[in-house]
Amino acid sequence: MLNFISILIGLSTIPFILIGAIPFLGWSLWIVLLFLVLGTIVGAMSSSNGGRNFNLVLMLVAGFRLFLGGGIF
Repeated sequence: MLNFISILIGLSTIPFILIGAIPFLGWSLWIVLLFLVLGTIVGAMSSSNGGRNFNLVLMLVAGFRLFLGGGIF
């Protein structure tokens, strides 16, 4: 059940990651990263690793976008 919740958290952040890819809206990715950390923690408490790994990949994508924009843009 926790793995399913973790995957749902990750899936719900995907639209916000796409919005954060628009120039000058990258600041919203900081909020998205908080939810992805929550999803990773929930996925780590699960017996399966799928949700945790999914959230970690999304964190890498959002973090790379923040890196490209200098952390703000």
